[in-house]
Amino acid sequence: MSTPATFRTGEVYRIDWLPGTDILHGTCHCGREHTAQDPIEMWEWMLAHPQGHEPQGNSS
Repeated sequence: MSTPATFRTGEVYRIDWLPGTDILHGTCHCGREHTAQDPIEMWEWMLAHPQGHEPQGNSS
């Protein structure tokens, strides 16, 4: 099951539920990925962009 969400900026955030688990797999519009069991944690991670993650290809 997948829940894409598009905001007025046209950015697409995607959260997939991994069947048979309590794990959510999220993909930010920048391409970074994150897993969590708590849906609130997942959305907070995504909506905190860019805090908490950098676009793929950037080195810290």
